[in-house]
Amino acid sequence: MKALNNIFKRASEDPRRVVLAEGEDPRILEAAVIATERGIAKLTLLGNVATIQATAAQQGLDLTGVALLDPADSADAARYAEQLYQLRQAKGMTPEKAAQLMQDPLHYAQMMVHLDDADGSVCGAVYTTGDTVRAAIQIIGMADDASMVSSFFLMMLCEPFHELKGGVIFSDCGLVIDPDKEQLAQIALSAANSARTLLDEEPRVAMLSFSTSGSARHSAVDKVVAATEIVKQQCPGLAIDGDVQLDAAIVAEIAERKVAQSQTGGRANVLVFPNLEAGNIGYKLAERIGKADAIGPILQGLKKPANDLSRGCSANDVVNVIAITVVQAQTL
Repeated sequence: MKALNNIFKRASEDPRRVVLAEGEDPRILEAAVIATERGIAKLTLLGNVATIQATAAQQGLDLTGVALLDPADSADAARYAEQLYQLRQAKGMTPEKAAQLMQDPLHYAQMMVHLDDADGSVCGAVYTTGDTVRAAIQIIGMADDASMVSSFFLMMLCEPFHELKGGVIFSDCGLVIDPDKEQLAQIALSAANSARTLLDEEPRVAMLSFSTSGSARHSAVDKVVAATEIVKQQCPGLAIDGDVQLDAAIVAEIAERKVAQSQTGGRANVLVFPNLEAGNIGYKLAERIGKADAIGPILQGLKKPANDLSRGCSANDVVNVIAITVVQAQTL
């Protein structure tokens, strides 16, 4: 797993502060200990401190080096609540509601990131994706060059039988259900930036469709073609093919036959799916049948890193996302 090993190496060379909102969860506790022992991050766990310590003791975990913080007892809670009120008062936020939300670890974690008391957050082992993303958008906000928040999976293809080797970005597989052409273009641009950040190589983007170079006519194909043109206009130096079928995106011989003047050469490292249905099916096929390791969903398009977890995640999944969050923070 060269790409993932490189991410861990970069994280350990310059560890950043990451806050984990669900500190009472046994998986989060185990991940925090592993990440601390590997030296990839400086971690803060949120939750009831006594509960966190008791759960760690039951698991035989040593929390040395991990900061514990209960939002309900925090000396910063009033300052954070005032900041939230100022951020959201035009949307109906009241001082009382802001104070209440700052008792919630999820909102507290995102405010830590917003105020530079942490460099990134990892949530979602217990909280839903909707809650995690909503809090991140409302408190941290979107990046200046992004019009929306989307997600990606880092798919690791490292088995001997994998013909396509290394890390590949799959986007969007977890958030935007049916993007229009402008949104699809934004997903592609964000995914290209994610590839540049995490894979440490130039992105080669394939805008996936059931059509290659106009082989089929349909409004769904038109959307992909239009999105590709938007990306080319906004980022003319980016290697991108679209509309393109999956085989032509990742098999050089097929690309040579089917894609005139291919910019990726059938070696795409960023696969942009036309909608969430295709993306979700695609990454799960790659994971379950193709035996790829799926890391994510990772959020993109925010001012600062705030990443989601699957509620079925393992401790190792959490460690991987912590490492990615650190590397994202290093680029800001």
